[in-house]
Amino acid sequence: MKPRVSVIVPVYNEGAAILRCLERMLREVLLPAEVLIVHDMPDDTTVPYAEEVARTDPRVRTVLNTYGRGPANAIRFGIDAARAPVVVVTMADGCDDPRQIDELARLVDRGVVVAAASRYMPGGQQVGGPRLKRMLSRWAGRTLYTFARVGTRDATNSFKAYDAAFVREVGIESRTGFEIGLELTAKANRLRLPVAEIPTIWLDRPLGESHFDLGRFLPGYLRWYFFAYGRRLSREKLAARTGAVAVPRQPDPRGSTEYEKTG
Repeated sequence: MKPRVSVIVPVYNEGAAILRCLERMLREVLLPAEVLIVHDMPDDTTVPYAEEVARTDPRVRTVLNTYGRGPANAIRFGIDAARAPVVVVTMADGCDDPRQIDELARLVDRGVVVAAASRYMPGGQQVGGPRLKRMLSRWAGRTLYTFARVGTRDATNSFKAYDAAFVREVGIESRTGFEIGLELTAKANRLRLPVAEIPTIWLDRPLGESHFDLGRFLPGYLRWYFFAYGRRLSREKLAARTGAVAVPRQPDPRGSTEYEKTG
């Protein structure tokens, strides 16, 4: 059976900790799904544990990223390797709630191109994490929602679902960190395509060390933060900006050949 959702999990030496993450994910995701464990090195300590799970559950695949090291390249590679029309990016550290993967995927199935799990909307919460990172993320989310009208109060959160056709159409330019979620939200906003959100409770990772480097990743976030503001772009203008070729959208099985932003 072809999966309806591809769950992309970039990993870096998670070791046995990936077992708990996969156990919860495979228990909570009820839609036909595949889970791609994307690693940069063949000897990543995550691989043998993920392969152990894959031997008993065919939904799990380990995928070696060949686009270059780092989370942005791993996510890019995972999306290109995905077989489902909807992709969800989530982290391997247990911070995200896997029960919401189905709900996010269903929003995309209904017509949005980006569905965000939001820590900062009513009903959402962020527990733990570095204070400065929390402050910057919340400020960015509030200002983008209020002034750029991006459709979510949490544009910087990586835990999002995407229309795979949209991602392949607009491309991913990020090459460093976790700013892909902001990039794709900003591009959807400039194209005036629909973005939606649901509340989530984010919990700081219980085990191991975070691989988020604020100083290294901040320039990428700032680039897409400012890009989100601006006039509507056509797909052709966006393609010209990125150097890509604009490919006409295929007819949408949901009944329209174009998406329209509502609200």
